[in-house]
Amino acid sequence: MKTMILTDSNSGITQAEGKKLGIFVIPMPFTIDGEEYLEDITMTQEKFYELLKKGVDVKTSQPSQVYLEDLWTELLKTNDEILYIPMMSGLSATCENAKEYAKKFNNRVKVVDNLRISVIQKLSVYEAIELAKQGKSADEIKEYLEHVKNQFSLYIIMGVLKYLKKGGRISPAAATIGDLLKLKPILYTTGGKFEKYAITMSQKQAKAKVIQKFKLDLQTKFKREYAEGKMVICVAYTDKREEGLIFKGELEQAFPDIKVVLVDPLSLSVSCHIGPGTVAATLSVNNYATNVLNSLN
Repeated sequence: MKTMILTDSNSGITQAEGKKLGIFVIPMPFTIDGEEYLEDITMTQEKFYELLKKGVDVKTSQPSQVYLEDLWTELLKTNDEILYIPMMSGLSATCENAKEYAKKFNNRVKVVDNLRISVIQKLSVYEAIELAKQGKSADEIKEYLEHVKNQFSLYIIMGVLKYLKKGGRISPAAATIGDLLKLKPILYTTGGKFEKYAITMSQKQAKAKVIQKFKLDLQTKFKREYAEGKMVICVAYTDKREEGLIFKGELEQAFPDIKVVLVDPLSLSVSCHIGPGTVAATLSVNNYATNVLNSLN
């Protein structure tokens, strides 16, 4: 069967990369001061952060029912089935809504609740591409991705606190004091919503905590996969690529036997909730993504 793999720009996969890979990437919509933009279509990373730092009102959205149904109808003219890998259901209703819309398509559209976002979502897409090349059906790939959905740890080191205040996670007073003291909160997820992991006095301390937690995970949660050489690390960042590359170097020094396979900017609809100056790292099991990763390097 011919399976079209579909994801969204929250994966960090650009329109150009999607074309190269032979998949379709939905540009996630968001509004700035009431005007709608599409990531990587009508808004660049550089322009976005320029506007964000000016204090514009940014709100995220999701693909409409009409958009998805029209897109699926068109793609199914030349494909037997669609495998859709959207952003994690814990952060948006996109996944659950898509499952409802898919019921109209006679089981030809499969929606994966992979509980992932950013670089870790990208790895899932890469694994799906490889499995499709091996002849796996959309059902088989969906079953695999949902089976391994928790096989990762993701930590985000915030640059500033005011974006947590906007999301209602902390009070305005706490955000103001925290930014004055230059506190660096760490958020984490293993597949659900993002939760507070720790608050540190500096980015250096925050990175040390993440590295310490990765070491613990390798001794416990991922002990077998680590012994089998299946672990990979990914890095993500908001507005400063150099910060992502610095973190990459620190992680490579701490884990010389684990490859850092991705250093990507976070998607804009994620970045608007966490703000500039942010870096993130993931520790993940990689079973099938290696061939796709090598083809892009």
